Amino acid sequence: MNRFSTLTSDALLVLTAAIWGFAFVAQRMGMDHIGPFYFNGIRFVLGGLSLLPFVFMGQIKTFRKKGRVVQPKDLVWPGLVCGGFLFAGSSFQQVGLVYTTAGKAGFITGLYVVLVPFFNLFLRQDRTSAGSWIGAFLAVAGMFLLSVTGQMRMAWGDFLVLLCAACFAGHLLVVGRYSGQVPALPLCLAQYLVCALLSLLTAGIFEPIEMAGVRAAAIPLLYGGIMSVGVAYSLQVVGQQKSPTSHAAVILSLESVFAAVGGWLILGEVLTGRGKIGCGLILAGMLISQLYRR
Repeated sequence: MNRFSTLTSDALLVLTAAIWGFAFVAQRMGMDHIGPFYFNGIRFVLGGLSLLPFVFMGQIKTFRKKGRVVQPKDLVWPGLVCGGFLFAGSSFQQVGLVYTTAGKAGFITGLYVVLVPFFNLFLRQDRTSAGSWIGAFLAVAGMFLLSVTGQMRMAWGDFLVLLCAACFAGHLLVVGRYSGQVPALPLCLAQYLVCALLSLLTAGIFEPIEMAGVRAAAIPLLYGGIMSVGVAYSLQVVGQQKSPTSHAAVILSLESVFAAVGGWLILGEVLTGRGKIGCGLILAGMLISQLYRR
C-alpha cells in the first residue's frame, strides 16, 4: 500500500512537471496575439480564480496557522512581497519568450534550482554544499553552450530568461519565509492577484488592450492560467504529501525536459548539437544540486 501511494505521488508530480513544461509552449503561442504583460495579467487572474474554491472551502474571514488565527490583513505584506517577485520573474520570462524558444526557456528557467543555495550563502541562511558547487559549474557550462554565440554574445531572450530564473530563486526564498506564517492557499491567491494587477497596469501603459487578441489567444490563456497555475499547483500539493521534498524537487525539474519536448512537438523547435549538450549539462547540474545531500 505504501509503495502504491509513493508511485501515485510520483505519477502526480510527473504530471505536474509535464503541465508546467508544456505551459512554456502555451506562453510562446500566446505571444502571437497579445503582449507579454497583458498575457500574464489575464493568466494570473484565471489562476487566482481557479484557486478561489479551494480557499473558500476553509474559513472565509480567518485562517489558522500553527494554532493561531490569521486575519486576511496578515496576507497583505507577504502577498505584496511574493507577488512582486512573481511579477518580476514571470515578466522577464514572458518577454524573453518573444526572443527565444520554449525549450531553451524551460532549461534556463530551471536554473533557479541551482541559484537558491547561492542566494542562501549570500544571505548567510545556509551552507552551500559541494553538490551545489558542482551543479553550478555544470549549469554555467551548459548555459554557455546553450546561449552564448560564436561572437561571445548571449542571446537577448536567453538573458531575460536568466534574469527570470534569478527572480524565481528569490521568490522561492520569500515564499519559504512567509509560508510558515500564513496558510499556503491564501498566500498563493494573494500573490497571484498582486502579480495580475501589476501585469495589467504595465500592459495598460505599454501594450494595446484589444479583446480580439484575447479571443485569439484563448486556448493558451486558459492552459497557462487554469492548468499551469490552478490544476498543477493542486497536483503538486497532493503529490508532495507522500513524497520527500528533495525527491519531489528532482521530479519537478523534469519541467525543463517537457518544455523542450513540447517545443519540438508543437512548435517545431529544434536544438543544435551544441544546444543539446548544453541542456544536458544544465539538467545534470540541477539534479546533482538536489541529489547530493541524499
